[in-house]
Amino acid sequence: MVYSEEFVAHSSSVNCLKIGRKSSRVLVTGGEDHKVNLWAIGKPNAILSLSGHSSGVDSVSFDSSEVLVAAGAASGTIKLWDLEEAKIIRTLTGHRSNCISLDFHPFGEFFASGSLDTNLKIWDIRRKGCIHTYKGHTRGVNAIRFTPDGRWVVSGGEDNTVKLWDLTAGKLLHEFKSHEGQIQCIDFHPHEFLLATGSADRTVKFWDLETFELIGSAGPEASDLTANIDLSVLQERLTNMINLG
Repeated sequence: MVYSEEFVAHSSSVNCLKIGRKSSRVLVTGGEDHKVNLWAIGKPNAILSLSGHSSGVDSVSFDSSEVLVAAGAASGTIKLWDLEEAKIIRTLTGHRSNCISLDFHPFGEFFASGSLDTNLKIWDIRRKGCIHTYKGHTRGVNAIRFTPDGRWVVSGGEDNTVKLWDLTAGKLLHEFKSHEGQIQCIDFHPHEFLLATGSADRTVKFWDLETFELIGSAGPEASDLTANIDLSVLQERLTNMINLG
């Protein structure tokens, strides 16, 4: 049986949300009403409602300990809240347009942000500022994620490309160009060295991050798209995903 619950989260559009990865029991939402709201999953009333942005909130993210929340706004400003004290501890400026993607490093004290200004930025929480800006996308950055091992950060853009950046070297390591529409979402398998990318072209593509090769594609015309892919490799990798997941 599937249980569902509906509740009013904001006074206007809900633009973004994230579930805390550590406990899977808390949810943060960002709205067009400029608010960032914190919820206990299963409870209809917000634990906290955080004010401070002067424009709609386009992206939110928890840190690994679920003590901090970062929120990016349509103005490009990012605010960092300490949830235990329910107060803003950082206001970070540098993006020139909507900050529409955020992700905390899995264990370091910094996070990444992507913006419609085409830039990906890395922010150090302790230094209170931007420590690196990655330039290379020709249109807005819709999605960003750190790899589970924390060595790389991947960005997906409105320019239809996925870029993989080496954090240690501070430069572009690889670019994936098989999508025919803007990149909407990206994620990693937790155990396999495998990247999934979803696009407005209606496909999801699977990439082997050891070889940087396309190993699978799913979509409305998947039979055509996978015609030239080594299906034995794809089957082996997806079988491992099922067994390990």
